[in-house]
Amino acid sequence: MTFHEIRFPDDIAYGASGGPEYLTTVVATASGFEQRNVNWAAARGKWNVASGLKHQSQLDTLIAFFRARKGKAYGFRFKDWTDYKAFAQPLGVGDGANKSFQLLKTYSSGAGNETRTITKPVQGTVVPYLAGVKQTSGWSVNTTTGILTFLTAPAQGVAVTADFEFDVPVRFDTDSMAVTIEQIDLHQWSDIPIIEIRI
Repeated sequence: MTFHEIRFPDDIAYGASGGPEYLTTVVATASGFEQRNVNWAAARGKWNVASGLKHQSQLDTLIAFFRARKGKAYGFRFKDWTDYKAFAQPLGVGDGANKSFQLLKTYSSGAGNETRTITKPVQGTVVPYLAGVKQTSGWSVNTTTGILTFLTAPAQGVAVTADFEFDVPVRFDTDSMAVTIEQIDLHQWSDIPIIEIRI
Protein backbone atom coordinates (compact mmCIF):
# COMPACT_ATOMS: atom_id res chain seq x y z
CA MET A 1 0.00 0.00 0.00
CA THR A 2 1.20 3.49 -0.81
CA PHE A 3 1.09 5.58 2.35
CA HIS A 4 2.83 8.79 3.39
CA GLU A 5 3.51 9.15 7.12
CA ILE A 6 2.45 12.80 7.16
CA ARG A 7 -0.51 14.34 8.96
CA PHE A 8 -3.15 16.40 7.21
CA PRO A 9 -2.95 20.04 8.44
CA ASP A 10 -4.56 20.16 11.90
CA ASP A 11 -6.07 23.62 11.50
CA ILE A 12 -8.02 22.51 8.41
CA ALA A 13 -8.98 19.17 9.94
CA TYR A 14 -10.44 21.03 12.94
CA GLY A 15 -13.33 22.34 10.83
CA ALA A 16 -14.07 19.04 9.05
CA SER A 17 -17.53 17.47 9.01
CA GLY A 18 -18.05 13.73 9.10
CA GLY A 19 -17.41 10.66 11.22
CA PRO A 20 -17.96 6.88 11.27
CA GLU A 21 -19.94 5.25 8.48
CA TYR A 22 -21.40 1.76 8.11
CA LEU A 23 -22.73 -0.24 5.19
CA THR A 24 -26.08 -1.82 6.05
CA THR A 25 -28.47 -3.48 3.62
CA VAL A 26 -32.13 -3.10 4.60
CA VAL A 27 -34.70 -5.38 3.00
CA ALA A 28 -38.38 -4.59 3.70
CA THR A 29 -40.91 -7.42 3.48
CA ALA A 30 -44.46 -7.09 2.17
CA SER A 31 -45.75 -7.07 5.75
CA GLY A 32 -43.55 -4.10 6.69
CA PHE A 33 -40.95 -6.00 8.71
CA GLU A 34 -37.28 -5.44 7.95
CA GLN A 35 -34.23 -7.63 7.54
CA ARG A 36 -31.04 -5.66 8.22
CA ASN A 37 -27.71 -7.09 7.12
CA VAL A 38 -24.51 -5.62 8.56
CA ASN A 39 -21.98 -5.72 5.71
CA TRP A 40 -19.04 -4.20 7.61
CA ALA A 41 -17.91 -5.51 10.98
CA ALA A 42 -16.41 -2.11 11.85
CA ALA A 43 -17.08 1.49 10.90
CA ARG A 44 -15.15 3.37 8.25
CA GLY A 45 -14.64 7.09 8.71
CA LYS A 46 -15.59 9.61 6.06
CA TRP A 47 -15.14 13.40 6.23
CA ASN A 48 -15.40 16.54 4.16
CA VAL A 49 -12.61 18.95 5.03
CA ALA A 50 -13.77 21.84 2.84
CA SER A 51 -15.53 23.46 5.79
CA GLY A 52 -12.17 23.77 7.55
CA LEU A 53 -10.85 26.24 4.97
CA LYS A 54 -10.90 29.78 6.35
CA HIS A 55 -7.89 31.57 4.83
CA GLN A 56 -6.07 31.77 1.51
CA SER A 57 -2.92 30.44 3.18
CA GLN A 58 -4.80 27.28 4.18
CA LEU A 59 -5.96 26.76 0.62
CA ASP A 60 -2.38 27.14 -0.61
CA THR A 61 -1.24 24.52 1.92
CA LEU A 62 -4.08 22.20 0.94
CA ILE A 63 -3.34 22.46 -2.79
CA ALA A 64 0.30 21.54 -2.14
CA PHE A 65 -0.79 18.65 0.12
CA PHE A 66 -3.26 17.38 -2.51
CA ARG A 67 -0.67 17.52 -5.29
CA ALA A 68 1.95 15.73 -3.16
CA ARG A 69 -0.54 12.91 -2.46
CA LYS A 70 -1.55 12.88 -6.15
CA GLY A 71 -5.25 12.85 -5.36
CA LYS A 72 -6.39 9.37 -4.31
CA ALA A 73 -2.99 7.75 -4.89
CA TYR A 74 -1.31 8.10 -1.48
CA GLY A 75 -2.75 7.70 1.99
CA PHE A 76 -1.92 9.99 4.90
CA ARG A 77 -2.67 10.62 8.58
CA PHE A 78 -5.72 12.58 9.68
CA LYS A 79 -6.62 13.86 13.15
CA ASP A 80 -10.33 13.37 13.79
CA TRP A 81 -10.85 16.05 16.41
CA THR A 82 -14.02 14.32 17.61
CA ASP A 83 -12.21 11.06 18.42
CA TYR A 84 -8.43 11.00 18.83
CA LYS A 85 -7.74 9.92 22.43
CA ALA A 86 -7.97 6.65 24.34
CA PHE A 87 -7.55 5.96 28.04
CA ALA A 88 -7.02 2.68 29.93
CA GLN A 89 -7.70 0.64 26.81
CA PRO A 90 -7.36 -3.14 27.30
CA LEU A 91 -4.86 -4.66 24.86
CA GLY A 92 -4.67 -8.19 26.20
CA VAL A 93 -3.47 -10.34 29.06
CA GLY A 94 0.10 -11.51 29.57
CA ASP A 95 1.02 -15.17 29.16
CA GLY A 96 4.72 -14.97 29.96
CA ALA A 97 5.69 -15.43 26.30
CA ASN A 98 3.97 -12.79 24.13
CA LYS A 99 5.81 -9.48 24.05
CA SER A 100 3.80 -7.64 21.39
CA PHE A 101 0.31 -6.16 21.67
CA GLN A 102 -1.75 -4.27 19.08
CA LEU A 103 -3.15 -0.92 20.21
CA LEU A 104 -6.95 -1.06 20.33
CA LYS A 105 -9.81 1.22 21.24
CA THR A 106 -13.08 -0.29 22.45
CA TYR A 107 -16.40 1.54 22.16
CA SER A 108 -19.14 0.26 24.46
CA SER A 109 -22.79 1.20 24.85
CA GLY A 110 -25.15 -1.05 26.75
CA ALA A 111 -24.69 -4.63 25.57
CA GLY A 112 -23.06 -3.54 22.32
CA ASN A 113 -19.41 -2.85 21.66
CA GLU A 114 -16.93 -2.46 18.83
CA THR A 115 -13.15 -2.82 19.00
CA ARG A 116 -11.10 -0.62 16.69
CA THR A 117 -7.55 -1.47 15.65
CA ILE A 118 -5.27 1.55 16.04
CA THR A 119 -2.42 1.55 13.52
CA LYS A 120 -1.33 5.19 13.65
CA PRO A 121 -0.60 6.25 17.26
CA VAL A 122 0.88 9.71 17.72
CA GLN A 123 4.57 9.77 18.62
CA GLY A 124 5.19 10.46 22.31
CA THR A 125 1.60 9.90 23.50
CA VAL A 126 1.57 6.15 24.23
CA VAL A 127 1.64 5.23 27.93
CA PRO A 128 1.40 1.47 28.70
CA TYR A 129 0.35 -0.11 32.00
CA LEU A 130 0.86 -3.59 33.43
CA ALA A 131 -1.75 -4.52 36.02
CA GLY A 132 -2.55 -0.81 36.30
CA VAL A 133 1.08 0.21 36.93
CA LYS A 134 2.51 2.80 34.52
CA GLN A 135 5.54 1.56 32.59
CA THR A 136 8.12 4.30 32.03
CA SER A 137 10.69 2.06 30.31
CA GLY A 138 11.20 -1.43 28.92
CA TRP A 139 8.92 -1.03 25.92
CA SER A 140 8.65 0.57 22.48
CA VAL A 141 5.84 1.32 20.05
CA ASN A 142 5.81 1.29 16.27
CA THR A 143 3.93 4.45 15.25
CA THR A 144 3.34 3.11 11.72
CA THR A 145 1.62 -0.12 12.83
CA GLY A 146 0.40 0.49 16.39
CA ILE A 147 2.31 -2.51 17.77
CA LEU A 148 3.42 -2.10 21.41
CA THR A 149 6.41 -4.32 22.28
CA PHE A 150 7.82 -5.04 25.74
CA LEU A 151 11.44 -6.08 26.28
CA THR A 152 10.19 -8.72 28.73
CA ALA A 153 6.92 -10.53 28.14
CA PRO A 154 4.21 -9.58 30.67
CA ALA A 155 3.68 -12.33 33.23
CA GLN A 156 0.80 -14.79 33.11
CA GLY A 157 -2.54 -13.11 33.87
CA VAL A 158 -1.20 -9.52 33.91
CA ALA A 159 -3.58 -7.06 32.24
CA VAL A 160 -2.00 -4.91 29.54
CA THR A 161 -3.61 -1.50 28.99
CA ALA A 162 -2.57 1.81 27.45
CA ASP A 163 -3.40 5.49 27.06
CA PHE A 164 -2.63 7.14 23.73
CA GLU A 165 -3.60 9.60 21.02
CA PHE A 166 -4.02 8.43 17.45
CA ASP A 167 -4.47 9.48 13.84
CA VAL A 168 -6.68 7.84 11.23
CA PRO A 169 -5.15 6.47 8.00
CA VAL A 170 -7.08 8.11 5.15
CA ARG A 171 -6.87 9.16 1.50
CA PHE A 172 -8.55 11.79 -0.61
CA ASP A 173 -11.73 10.42 -2.17
CA THR A 174 -11.33 12.58 -5.26
CA ASP A 175 -8.74 13.02 -7.99
CA SER A 176 -10.07 16.42 -9.00
CA MET A 177 -9.62 19.90 -7.58
CA ALA A 178 -12.79 21.97 -7.70
CA VAL A 179 -11.53 25.42 -6.76
CA THR A 180 -13.77 28.42 -7.41
CA ILE A 181 -12.28 31.92 -7.66
CA GLU A 182 -14.49 34.19 -5.55
CA GLN A 183 -12.30 37.29 -5.97
CA ILE A 184 -8.63 38.25 -5.93
CA ASP A 185 -6.81 36.15 -3.29
CA LEU A 186 -10.06 34.48 -2.22
CA HIS A 187 -10.88 31.01 -3.49
CA GLN A 188 -13.18 28.23 -2.37
CA TRP A 189 -12.93 24.47 -2.69
CA SER A 190 -16.50 23.32 -2.13
CA ASP A 191 -16.11 19.58 -1.63
CA ILE A 192 -12.97 17.83 -0.34
CA PRO A 193 -13.88 14.27 0.70
CA ILE A 194 -11.45 12.04 2.54
CA ILE A 195 -12.08 8.44 3.54
CA GLU A 196 -10.52 6.03 6.02
CA ILE A 197 -8.44 3.21 4.57
CA ARG A 198 -7.91 -0.23 6.07
CA ILE A 199 -4.28 -0.96 6.88
